[in-house]
Amino acid sequence: MNVLGIETSCDETAAAVVADGGTVLSSAVFSQVPLHRPHGGVVPEIASRQHVEHLPRMLDEAMAQSGLEWSHLQAVAVTYGPGLASSLLVGLSAAKALALRLNIPLIGINHLEAHLYSVFLARNAPRYADACPLVALIVSGGHTCLVRVDAPGQYRRLGQTIDDAAGEAFDKGAKLLGLEYPGGPVIDHISALGDAGRIAFPRTRVLKADFADGLSPALCFSFSGLKTSLLYYLRDHPEAVREPVLKDVAAGYQEAIVDVLVRGAQRALQRERVQTLVVAGGVSLNRRLRSRLLDMAAGLKVSVLLPASSYCVDNAAMVAGLAGIGQGITGEAAWSLDACPNLEIGG
Repeated sequence: MNVLGIETSCDETAAAVVADGGTVLSSAVFSQVPLHRPHGGVVPEIASRQHVEHLPRMLDEAMAQSGLEWSHLQAVAVTYGPGLASSLLVGLSAAKALALRLNIPLIGINHLEAHLYSVFLARNAPRYADACPLVALIVSGGHTCLVRVDAPGQYRRLGQTIDDAAGEAFDKGAKLLGLEYPGGPVIDHISALGDAGRIAFPRTRVLKADFADGLSPALCFSFSGLKTSLLYYLRDHPEAVREPVLKDVAAGYQEAIVDVLVRGAQRALQRERVQTLVVAGGVSLNRRLRSRLLDMAAGLKVSVLLPASSYCVDNAAMVAGLAGIGQGITGEAAWSLDACPNLEIGG
């Protein structure tokens, strides 16, 4: 089945065509990062306007790359949440119009579920169903959570951040250090040149999780205290925003974030007694995180599945791929879908 995917949940405008859930025929992405960089973060109004302007071109590019005609498509899949409401609506409107015009099914896809599926787009990846049960660590600018997956579509949330997401912690930390947006890749680069052990930042432990029934405090995350610690450190050491100290501060800050994520993933694997860890989302690009997770998994004798770099960031191939294996909202329910900015996974 040839599925056209559309992704407009935040600041990437993307379209892709995927055959049978795993063969990526095309993937076109327009990144708005240069437009949001002067503002230090994503501006919702700018994001939605850019989606309106560039989505038609991404659709044309995706179809041209795929070598298919519009008549060869069997379904249109689109992200309906979570994300920015105004951005989601652009993709939803376009998807409904296309599906109606082509007289093919419309499929609504959860953005977080799509990120999880992104690891299964790799050529050497196992089938999603065969990899289950598994624990997934989803880490991005807006979300940080641990999820148990017993089968495709069967999710149980184990833990989540109680304040900032990991990606948000990277971006806010970079801003405090005077680095450009987005901060994650910049800190990743600078940290490779620094000494992570020179400046120690706190690793916050969540002691109570009454905010969400059924979640273990040991599997929840908190990054707001770390950000505050960096703020106070820079207040007391103003020279830290300059070389040669800057790279050590960045490395220590990154290590604290990575340490918290790795410990959470390890506890989840041990508690759930599964043999596979999936890591997905924009922060999964971080080299230190990848290295630490691989080392941890080797010690536990479990496997780690990581997405290709092109599928770590928001893209439409993961949307079309997930729809291609029979996941997502279909039928009349899909046609009545509205944007769901606060949609969760496994809740």
